[in-house]
Amino acid sequence: MKLHFDTLALLCLLCASVVNCSALDREAFSFTNYDLDVRLEPEQHRIGVRGKVTLRNDSSTPQATAVLQISSSLDWRSITLGGKPVQFLRQPYTSDIDHTGALSEAVVTLPQSIAPHATVDLDIAYEGVILSDSTRLTRIGTPEDIARNSDWDQIDQKFTAVRGIGYVAWYPIASESANLSEPESLPEILKRWNDRSVETRMSVSFQSSQELTLVCSGDATSTESSKSTSSVFTFHDLNTFVPTFAMADYQNAELDTRSSIAHLPGEQAIAELYAETLSKLDTPLLGQNSKRFQIVELPDRDAASFVSDGILLMPLKSVVTPQDRLTLVYALARQQNRSPRLWITEGLAHYAQVLDLERQQGREVALNYLVAHLPLLAQSEQVDPLPKSRQAQESQRSLINMSDDVSMQAKAMWVWWMLREMIGGKDPAAALQRILRQYDAAEDRDPAYLEHLIETASHRDLKWFFDDWVYNDRGLPNFKVDSVYSSKTSQAGFLVTITVENDGAAGAEVPLIVKFAGGELRQPLEVHANSKAVIRVETSAAPEEVVVNDGSVPENDMKNNQFKVRLEQK
Repeated sequence: MKLHFDTLALLCLLCASVVNCSALDREAFSFTNYDLDVRLEPEQHRIGVRGKVTLRNDSSTPQATAVLQISSSLDWRSITLGGKPVQFLRQPYTSDIDHTGALSEAVVTLPQSIAPHATVDLDIAYEGVILSDSTRLTRIGTPEDIARNSDWDQIDQKFTAVRGIGYVAWYPIASESANLSEPESLPEILKRWNDRSVETRMSVSFQSSQELTLVCSGDATSTESSKSTSSVFTFHDLNTFVPTFAMADYQNAELDTRSSIAHLPGEQAIAELYAETLSKLDTPLLGQNSKRFQIVELPDRDAASFVSDGILLMPLKSVVTPQDRLTLVYALARQQNRSPRLWITEGLAHYAQVLDLERQQGREVALNYLVAHLPLLAQSEQVDPLPKSRQAQESQRSLINMSDDVSMQAKAMWVWWMLREMIGGKDPAAALQRILRQYDAAEDRDPAYLEHLIETASHRDLKWFFDDWVYNDRGLPNFKVDSVYSSKTSQAGFLVTITVENDGAAGAEVPLIVKFAGGELRQPLEVHANSKAVIRVETSAAPEEVVVNDGSVPENDMKNNQFKVRLEQK
């Protein structure tokens, strides 16, 4: 009977623990400060971390439980507060926010509840190995070679490279579970983390058992030499850039005072090819930025490139391919265009790619690149079937609030292209560049800051555009030519009256092309949502065809954009 009672009591305790863990608010605390000492032992694939983290209670109620998560390949050793050990429960936690597909979670019982907005400092220690692992991708059916080329993070004596949250939790985090089988899950979890990390600072002292070159995103605050066993780095803008470090027998090729390439032995000639390409790039510049930019070579020629603060990790090949050039453009523009708003940073980086294509290969190639992203964007614009007000969906899915996923990047890219077209002039790209140089990230405290900056410089009212495309997600426009009428003028020309209808929920300024024998005429036309707009143009010959939208504006259906002018309409 005693045995039965003890067993029952144990089961009750376990059940209570499960209920308690399932009710955890894992995102109640935000990390406001990291001060970490990292010991790397590449020959054993090991990492050991000691240090202090500061947590702030961002919930509305006092919290007596905090959650700390690291990669499942790492083990918690100790957690103390004020020099005294605190109780914590170790448990695995499935989440694709780490390349192993799981986290090692410490559920910490604090000696006393932490009031809202108050902070607590915890001293922590953990260690383990970081091996190449693509479990999270292969278990959802990703081919092994593709998965390996994407999740290449590892610590090894020949090559070490480790990215932070979203790849490897090598520093403590706290988040709900992310699931790659649900397309919006990981981006949404990362967005919430980024929102909580706007003011977070991180300082990391690295020590290594081998004398290799250490490269980190962020700023080196001290280092003994280029090949050192000890370095200190400060990581900035954790809401925008993922803390990343790499280590190998890198050789450093200085390009100028602001850029360099860390390449592997014997790759000097190849590095020079990329250096030459980088020196010739001309990207949009948001304000002024003197931050250093470094290319870091990945040894696997098929590895996916990755951009963080001040560094681009990518394979170097004997020929700089067009895709390599686009990667360089994106990375450099993202580095130069630092903003607290992700849609600005990401949008300008992708817009820079389109701009580079236009300069290198012409407008048609640039427009084809834009249109190639249309299916992805159109799919993301489908209304959520869950019972939720349309207004709530528009705000939640807006560029201001959207998570960092490929559809957001595509939309932001298009928004910058449309803004450029709306500014107009002989060289609209240069005109936009002049406006961007006035941008001050420190002054961007209001979502409308950028709108007002562009309005002032361009002398245009753009509130309607920002309402439809940035502050809200109103979907996409849908243009069609409703009617075309032309009449012969006394100068032997033709006056053409064109009505364009937009039955979409977002407005835009769209290019209108009137084709006639011997040429064509282009005019921009502002057509608001669920509206019609009329324009009159003069042509030297009778109009034969009118086309609305050359690909400059994303829309739901571009198959009905052409209008053949019948004889009786001439």
